[in-house]
Amino acid sequence: MYLDSEKKKELFEKYGKSAADTGSPESQIALFTFRISHLTEHLKKNHKDYGTERSLKMLVGKRRRLLDYLIKIDIERYRAIIKELGIRK
Repeated sequence: MYLDSEKKKELFEKYGKSAADTGSPESQIALFTFRISHLTEHLKKNHKDYGTERSLKMLVGKRRRLLDYLIKIDIERYRAIIKELGIRK
């Protein structure tokens, strides 16, 4: 599988407070971004995979809602995660 527990720990350690910090918005956004990039590459090869396309759209929506939440509570954390991950609004 493309996303094993070691890769998750690495993402959470890099973007969260620790490797066990799975609930912070930054770590969740980083995880969703990794999954979105993987699904995007899959859909480039398999353009008729509509189930994956739906899953990708749902993940993008979840990430958008988390980014909107983060912008409301702390704009500096929002700007930092956007810059770190290379995503923009």
